[in-house]
Amino acid sequence: MNKKRNSVEFKITGRYALFSDPVTRVGGEKFSYQIPTYQAIKGILESVYWKPTIIWHIDAVRVMKKIQTESKGIKPIKMSGGNDLSFYTYLRDVEYQVLAHFDWNYQRENLEDDRDENKHHNIAKRSIKKGGRRDIFLGTRECQGYVEPCSFKKDEGFYDYYGEIDFGVQFHGYDYPDETGKDELVVRLWRAKMKDGIIEFPAPKDCDLSLRRYIRKMTAKKFEDDRNFSFVDNDLSVVDLMNEEGD
Repeated sequence: MNKKRNSVEFKITGRYALFSDPVTRVGGEKFSYQIPTYQAIKGILESVYWKPTIIWHIDAVRVMKKIQTESKGIKPIKMSGGNDLSFYTYLRDVEYQVLAHFDWNYQRENLEDDRDENKHHNIAKRSIKKGGRRDIFLGTRECQGYVEPCSFKKDEGFYDYYGEIDFGVQFHGYDYPDETGKDELVVRLWRAKMKDGIIEFPAPKDCDLSLRRYIRKMTAKKFEDDRNFSFVDNDLSVVDLMNEEGD
């Protein structure tokens, strides 16, 4: 587990979290995995900072606190009207350290001029320091989360000398057409393991092909300058960053 030149490190905390397979959790009872999924952490990082020019890769997550669950009675709204009664099982009092890096999205050839690694990296680090550009949710909207900078592997964690724990086959993430170049949505699964509190995620391309499932046809969203996209040089955050560095 080596840090990349454009790696970022940050801490995620929250009172509750709900990490589960989004394919199977529609309606009814919801039960969280014991550890966060790759896709959930990637979604959190994209809420901190993201542009279609880059693809975030989650290298590792460190579980800092004891894994605890809590069940709550929920009354979701039924499609036919009124309320239903379900029980959701959440993770309680969570804290994670994350190590991640980004690569260029080579499917976005029209955004080649936006590939300025230093600027994207600096904006990402500044966005982490500010707590993210958008609200942070831990798996689901009712689970508010908070992000702040940290040094990965610093401070004592509950599972530091716990050995290896096997969590079985779990949801890893989605293969989206804008990242793969294929007009289809595919779900990835993996055999989740944690050693001494650290979960090292395989890269999406390294996930077992036998554990992929086709979901449906999907096309990539198009981004165009001055319509729904701005190049990094025009990003106001760059200006703010330059002003801060000049103080």
